Amino acid sequence: MTTLLQRDRPAAPELQDIRIHAFDKAPLGAEVLGLDLARPLADSDFRRIHQAHLKHHVLVFREQRITPAQQVAFSRRFGPLQIHVLHQFQLPGHPEVLVVSNVIDENGKPIGLGDAGVYWHSDLSYKDRPSLGSMLHAQELPAEGGDTLFANMHLAWETLPEALRRAVEGLRAEHSYLCKYEELRQRSPWRPKLSEAQIAEVKPVIQPVVRTHPETGRKALFVSEHFTTRIVGLPEAESRELLAQLFAHSVRPEHLYRHVWQPQDMVFWDNRSLMHLATGFPPEMRRRLNRTTIEGDAPF
Repeated sequence: MTTLLQRDRPAAPELQDIRIHAFDKAPLGAEVLGLDLARPLADSDFRRIHQAHLKHHVLVFREQRITPAQQVAFSRRFGPLQIHVLHQFQLPGHPEVLVVSNVIDENGKPIGLGDAGVYWHSDLSYKDRPSLGSMLHAQELPAEGGDTLFANMHLAWETLPEALRRAVEGLRAEHSYLCKYEELRQRSPWRPKLSEAQIAEVKPVIQPVVRTHPETGRKALFVSEHFTTRIVGLPEAESRELLAQLFAHSVRPEHLYRHVWQPQDMVFWDNRSLMHLATGFPPEMRRRLNRTTIEGDAPF
């Protein structure tokens, strides 16, 4: 006999026909087909996606016709969201969403961060609790160019020459959002000058050069040309030379996956495992994407 309580209980979300295919001849990444994030997602389907993300480091969700609110809600299933320091480029009504775009509005002002990803980096490595992962949802794509490169930092660590591994294990490095900020401002007329409050929000932090993934236990290099300023305790010249070797090794071709964007792609990458880089596209073409960023743990 059906009780009133049973009748009032909402039905569990239906399982979706999700198919996950690793990319051939790539050291990371998989595409997810048959998933519709506009529909309620069952817990078992979410667990499959979570495990695939840990395994492949980058997931490409194809054909996601979702709203910013739906992107925010799905992102929050992985953890609290982080608000980017450039609040000027928040999506109106959705402070959790950073607009990544070169589009200029009717008042002659940029609607988003047009030069995001110029240098190799891991998102928010300059925070005490850097990003677990980021989701970037394509809204408008250029007809050519605009690919995103990802570097597998687990492989970078595992293939590092033994002498270099011994030299860096246990070292710590400073990460700063301001590292290349003024250089980028000189190159882009649209990158805003930071206020004193914004500068106070991104004070430099010290992170391990080699971090351990908190969910898989795998080690990864955790330095980048964009945000890592120096290795703590080393003379400047020695620090600079060591970082240059690590940067060069990290982005060897055999460590990389190049994502060629398709309309309505949403890409979810693990900042604990990867670095990424935006490639160029003709400046007269429009590009617009929405980014959410999930807070991670303090690196160890």
